[in-house]
Amino acid sequence: MRSPAIEAFWRDFRAAGGPDHDAYEVVSFGDSPALADELAELVLAGRKRATAFLARDMAAGAETPTLGGHVVVVDGAGRPRLIWRTTELRIGPLISVDDAFAWDEGEGDRSRAHWLAEHRRYFARQAARDGFAMHDGIEVVFERFTVVWPPEAADR
Repeated sequence: MRSPAIEAFWRDFRAAGGPDHDAYEVVSFGDSPALADELAELVLAGRKRATAFLARDMAAGAETPTLGGHVVVVDGAGRPRLIWRTTELRIGPLISVDDAFAWDEGEGDRSRAHWLAEHRRYFARQAARDGFAMHDGIEVVFERFTVVWPPEAADR
């Protein structure tokens, strides 16, 4: 899903002292353009420094995050907005989310209860769409990151 705009965004990052390779993933948040925009804005504002997705998505051919790997985040229109570097990965059951991760994900009131309610709804939509059973034991990838581009949004 790389586009000329995404490649130019990456080249700007590299030229400003980024890595000397072109190994990166391209992702958008959520399951709608509006949610992609909302969550990208939370990252740019410095509130969101974690994300979660179903481990089964990796087996279905989705990109697999790597510790230290880079991710270009696009908004709902596919425009590149930021680049992060993955700093932590953990796979565990949905219900294993803790208070600190919910806080770092930065959504709603940042509580574990809110995180669970919203992610149960989100993953239930995915389950209905893709035809699998949703339950609290479903394996989730919990990913933390540091924003490295653009400079005004980068973690200091």
